[in-house]
Amino acid sequence: MSGTASAARPWYTRVGPGLITACVVIGPGSIMTSSSVGANKGYSMLWIVIVSVAFMLTYMTLGAKLGAVATASPGDLIRRKVGRWLAILLGACVFFISAAFQSGNNIGVAAAFESFVDSKLVVAALVVGFNALAITFLFAFRNLYRVIERLMMVFVAAMLASFGINLFSLRPDAGELLRGFIPTPGSIDLEVLGLIGTTFVITAAFYQIYLVQQKGWDAKQVRTVIVDARVGSVIMSLITIMLMSTAAAGLYTGAKIVLKDPVAVAEALEPTFGTQGKIIFCLGLFSAAYSSFLINSMIGGFILSDGLGLGSKPTDLAPRLLTTAVLLTGMTVAFAAMVMNFDRTPTIIAAQAVTVVGAPLVAGVLLYLASSRDVMGNEVTSTPTRAFAGTGLTLLLAMAAHTAINKLPASISDYRARLRAESGETTPPPTDPLAPAPQEAAGAD
Repeated sequence: MSGTASAARPWYTRVGPGLITACVVIGPGSIMTSSSVGANKGYSMLWIVIVSVAFMLTYMTLGAKLGAVATASPGDLIRRKVGRWLAILLGACVFFISAAFQSGNNIGVAAAFESFVDSKLVVAALVVGFNALAITFLFAFRNLYRVIERLMMVFVAAMLASFGINLFSLRPDAGELLRGFIPTPGSIDLEVLGLIGTTFVITAAFYQIYLVQQKGWDAKQVRTVIVDARVGSVIMSLITIMLMSTAAAGLYTGAKIVLKDPVAVAEALEPTFGTQGKIIFCLGLFSAAYSSFLINSMIGGFILSDGLGLGSKPTDLAPRLLTTAVLLTGMTVAFAAMVMNFDRTPTIIAAQAVTVVGAPLVAGVLLYLASSRDVMGNEVTSTPTRAFAGTGLTLLLAMAAHTAINKLPASISDYRARLRAESGETTPPPTDPLAPAPQEAAGAD
């Protein structure tokens, strides 16, 4: 396709995969984390968003170019260049992470409903209904990618409008906001690391390969896929910056503020916005939760299916069945948590443990494939890009080490102490109060 013909086409036919990736990154976890950082640190951590999105953009671009240039699926490439074992290991890690954190997306959808519906059973029924709708999407449409792309455009528009209206209503201090983009490294803590984890979502960047191939782009559209990745990254950063700035303008006082869930953000801002503002915020929350809800499950299902050699296209049966398995797992855990007060902590701890291996593994494989001349040809990744991507991989390794050394032991210790307390046993001395509680920052939520 010539550049002139491409330019003559409507703009929305020349974007898509990057926009879909933005949708999966902006989920309940990222809303919660970015709002919490804004509420407790004001505008001072806005620069972290730029750094995180820069790493995400780099890996999204690697994935997009690989999807356009490669003539085989990622699973086939891994089997050919390394071995079947690595393709299966990578697919299994991504599947488990997606399934474990899918419960968080379900609870995010439920939280939006709970703001307006008092009955837990009614909310749980609505969540089951939306899972059924998602499964219908998987099997009812011949061109699944096109339906998902159009739906994500609606969700992105809703998020931009909802969070933008609330931010505009608060009239944030422009000078303070701009100063937030000046780095202040000494203020990085566990909360800020969580913000990086919910923005630099490597499994979503890897899934960009599949989205580009489903879109039908090839080596002739390499420039288009790069622009698309940039558009997705800009949307990602805009929404995150709006969320942080809204919390900074409406909640920051210098005192510690604890937000227990995303809806707590809307409730905390309600005195400023009123009921109408809460409704608008929850519309954005629902859009973020349900868009992540759909795409996160597809990431797990499609990458595992490809790793097993069972197919990677939307028309193949195995990816849709495994995506359904992710959806049903997340729905079951969330339903149990909402109706029977099931404790999700073991699920979150298990997902954190798999992420220690999975996140660096996915990044390393993507960088390796995108740097292979026999795969990429003339589009092989340049040395400066490899260097920056390598820095991102180092960051993921450092975060994985922090999780393995600090977060996991603390989470397990706290969970055991709670079980002893609930069973009436003598509770051992408390763990370090600065140790982080189990979070869902590592998942694609």
